[in-house]
Amino acid sequence: MVCLTVNWLASAVKLDMKDHDSSGLDEDTIRSYVNALKKIFVIEDSPAWSPCLRSRTVVRTGDTRYFSDPSVATAALGIGPGDLSRDPRSLGCFFETMAVRDLRCYADAVGGKVSHYLDANGLECDAVIHLRNGRFGLVEVKLGGNRLIEEGAATLNKLAAQIDSKKMNGLAFKMVLTAVGPFAYTRKEDGVIVCPISALKP
Repeated sequence: MVCLTVNWLASAVKLDMKDHDSSGLDEDTIRSYVNALKKIFVIEDSPAWSPCLRSRTVVRTGDTRYFSDPSVATAALGIGPGDLSRDPRSLGCFFETMAVRDLRCYADAVGGKVSHYLDANGLECDAVIHLRNGRFGLVEVKLGGNRLIEEGAATLNKLAAQIDSKKMNGLAFKMVLTAVGPFAYTRKEDGVIVCPISALKP
């Protein structure tokens, strides 16, 4: 039913563009389609996180939009496992969507929320899990491999160093969430947890 709805919306967009003899859509039309997708739970916004920082870095406050289920996107595009295995970049995007969906489910189970972080310098954190007691965790989503894990850990450490610990003394963990791996472990050098998605639990 969801895939049929996505296809219907795609057809509606094409008809709208044809009727208005336009190569693009205005903001009101795009907003109406986005709202329609939200109402049928195809997409979901991830709010921006604004921590207390040591510097005066400008934090982006716009929401990040995800598919509620990444399989909706693959079905709409007509792609399968073979296509994704030949396109690691796209696979990484779909995996990030799936990871954020799982993190939301597990966070909800303990009364937590998931948001994202992006500042004007381009520093980004894929997911920030925060609880009502003020504790929070930083998560970078990576497919796996030593290079990507190192990149994720470096991002987490950089963001953690910028947070004003006097005003926000609640950092519970830093985690690189990977697609594969036999087990979760904590890096001795910086305390970053490396965890395969299969090892997550509430």
